[in-house]
Amino acid sequence: MRFVSPNCSDLYPPNIEMKQFPDGDDYVRVTEAKADGPVFLLHRLYPEQDRSLMQAMLMLKTMKEKGYRTALVAPYLPYSRQDKTFKEGEAKSAEYICEMLSWAGADRLITFDCHFMKKVGEAEYGGLKIASLSMGAELIEKAKEKMGEDLEIVGPDLGASYLVERSGGKSMEKTRGEYVKGGEAYRKIEGMKADFEVKGRNVLILDDMISTGSTMIRAAETLKNKGAKRIAFAATHGFFLKDSLQRLKALGDVFVSDSIPSPVSEVSIKRKIESLVGL
Repeated sequence: MRFVSPNCSDLYPPNIEMKQFPDGDDYVRVTEAKADGPVFLLHRLYPEQDRSLMQAMLMLKTMKEKGYRTALVAPYLPYSRQDKTFKEGEAKSAEYICEMLSWAGADRLITFDCHFMKKVGEAEYGGLKIASLSMGAELIEKAKEKMGEDLEIVGPDLGASYLVERSGGKSMEKTRGEYVKGGEAYRKIEGMKADFEVKGRNVLILDDMISTGSTMIRAAETLKNKGAKRIAFAATHGFFLKDSLQRLKALGDVFVSDSIPSPVSEVSIKRKIESLVGL
């Protein structure tokens, strides 16, 4: 049985009732009868990640009380970038979120290109079983449709190496400094290095996510200086914060999956969800 949140109505018709009280609290109602087989809940945890996580908690807890063993299908897992701490007293956000989802009733989490796993496959973290699928192959195929088969595939840092290695791609090396002062938690890029040749080649820069675009832009500038002919940018998750989409488009083609719907979501996660979890 599948349950679909209203925020995934672009993928499937929703069958969970969700409203909002006048004070902004969420109202959730799960109306289906008890399921005998596997239960999947499809719900996006981004954008509005704090509210979306609370909605997931309400749905999962309700299903748990109904006796369901629910697999949460959440295309992007928020807070996944802080799975380790750098300073005393920092919150290990990724672990806490996984613990919270497990407590609420998630038997497992199915997601795409989980940032802290940096691989395709299964793991357990924060007491939660996680299956991380990947959209890397689909994004590379889309790039070949646009730019031709003779394409250099590049990961902008070592964290993205698993996305490109299966296709014979190469990874750049990125170094970051300390957190910048101010209200945003952000570590400035101090250097970007590519120990391979791209002169005269079309290049796809592929990562698991694009947020402010700073990594992609720095990577493109480095590769252009090394003689790259044409550059395209692709990622599973496209946030495109601030003016990053416009800045990237000025440098090359940009496309992402619809794990987070955006104007450049050209590759759908729907087929992979259907093939792997039977939705």
